[in-house]
Amino acid sequence: MGGYNYEKYVCLACGYVYDPEVGDPDSGVAPGTAFEDIPEDWVCPLCGVGKDMFKEE
Repeated sequence: MGGYNYEKYVCLACGYVYDPEVGDPDSGVAPGTAFEDIPEDWVCPLCGVGKDMFKEE
């Protein structure tokens, strides 16, 4: 895999898992987008917390 970080990240508030293979199309994040490349203003689609509340799974 090109050495890029395609790890899943889990929301510490609600348990939502961001999977880069899936992305978050409802929020405009295309499949194949690494967590680090998501815009800083993106929020958890389930509970609304920011990226700082996610931890690498």
